Amino acid sequence: MTSAAQGKNTARTYLGSNRDSNRQHNLSTVLQLVHSTAGVSRAQLTRTTGLNRSTIGALVSELSQLGLVVESDIDQAQQHGRPSRMIEPSPATLALSVNPDVDVVSVALVSLGGRIVNAVRFHTVRAPSVIEVVNIVSAVYTGMRTALPPGHRVVGVGLAVPGLVEPGGGKVIEAPHLGWRDEPLPALLSDALQLKTVSANDAVVGAIAQAAFGAGQDVPDLAYLYGGASGIGGGIMSGGHLLRGATGFAGQLGHTHVRTNGAACTCGSRGCLEAEVTREALIEAIGLPAGETENLEEILMEKLMDGSDADGVRSVIQRQIELLAVGLKTVISLVNPSVVVLGGFLRILVRAAPGALDEALHGPGTRGPWDNVRIELAPLGDDPILIGAAELVFEPLLSDPAGFLQTPADE
Repeated sequence: MTSAAQGKNTARTYLGSNRDSNRQHNLSTVLQLVHSTAGVSRAQLTRTTGLNRSTIGALVSELSQLGLVVESDIDQAQQHGRPSRMIEPSPATLALSVNPDVDVVSVALVSLGGRIVNAVRFHTVRAPSVIEVVNIVSAVYTGMRTALPPGHRVVGVGLAVPGLVEPGGGKVIEAPHLGWRDEPLPALLSDALQLKTVSANDAVVGAIAQAAFGAGQDVPDLAYLYGGASGIGGGIMSGGHLLRGATGFAGQLGHTHVRTNGAACTCGSRGCLEAEVTREALIEAIGLPAGETENLEEILMEKLMDGSDADGVRSVIQRQIELLAVGLKTVISLVNPSVVVLGGFLRILVRAAPGALDEALHGPGTRGPWDNVRIELAPLGDDPILIGAAELVFEPLLSDPAGFLQTPADE
């Protein structure tokens, strides 16, 4: 082959790869826009992306053929020009979300668009072992899978763990409240379910969910704190990106120091936020039976309204709010978010004592970065955790829709 022919061949190869790269980028852009909205029209996609109508049409058609989007009724909000059809995430593409905790294993199917379509909470009498989690999830998933309509597919498992997870999701390094250390749970789930499993800390995936669909949408700097049976975890979005740290363990906000010579923490220190502000303190204050913890917020609010033992409950809540404010001031001073989202039992503290957290943060004569921070409450329940776990699965799909679906599940 002559050098001129070789040059032409190289140019064609480069041009082809460049076109493939542009197509991948455009498919990803369109799918991410559809995924993050309840529905978007072709006209809106054209305006947002800057691509022409024919290109958008071709991209939507390809995504539809891949089973990732569906076109529905004409956009009724459009008043001028040619009618534009609405594009929505396909309900047929699903992730299996798993969130084990000390007294429950939550399992859910979540579709593109962050919609939970089936959720099961399997209660346990004690903290489950890793093998018990695998058995529970396997049994629940078998029932879910057999009930799926034709054409629906589960593309992976997102595992949210209340503990430290190895960067890359290889194993659970430590989940102290569950009694786990160096456990290969992601690999065990992959083998049992024959699905690729991706894992991360539960509060981190909660932050991802808030950034994608909740109070953190379009908020580049966000701090998320989640209070659960296993303690308090957190996740930080900075400049629109999840803050991971040098070894992937950034965001351990539950270990923020809030009290000198305080209660012993599982990390070996004393006076950490999660050792001082606990779900158990609220449960004990209202005398809630172990089997009814799922209704903690509703029962606590009723207890405060009917007046029975309300003073003791309010005293516990006020103390926890004051310590939470100490921790939040440290977090806010360090990462300077514009929004702080509180989830799990932490949202109960704000609801049970309206204005108390603001007062503790903005005391008389004190000024600081917390003056410009908005406090938001995550939705009730563990939905943000389950939705965030699904995002772990969907992330590579959103980045390369066609390539992801062509990759064997075991890679």
